[in-house]
Amino acid sequence: MNFGIWELLIILIIVALLFGTTKLRNMGGDLGSALKSFRSALKDDSDEAPTERPAEHDKADAQQDAGNPDDKRHS
Repeated sequence: MNFGIWELLIILIIVALLFGTTKLRNMGGDLGSALKSFRSALKDDSDEAPTERPAEHDKADAQQDAGNPDDKRHS
């Protein structure tokens, strides 16, 4: 079911008539604000991620050292 340019244009005109241009403009602005806040939240989350990694790395090293058979304390 492929839509051509004329079908999409007719659908756009019908939507504009149903909702009105001001309502569509407000909905577009709200959608843009939501996307902007979502992107900033993702950016903030990715900025915090590197600070958590060293703790996980230290925990992995501690577990590896605990299972190391070359531990000199048992000699």
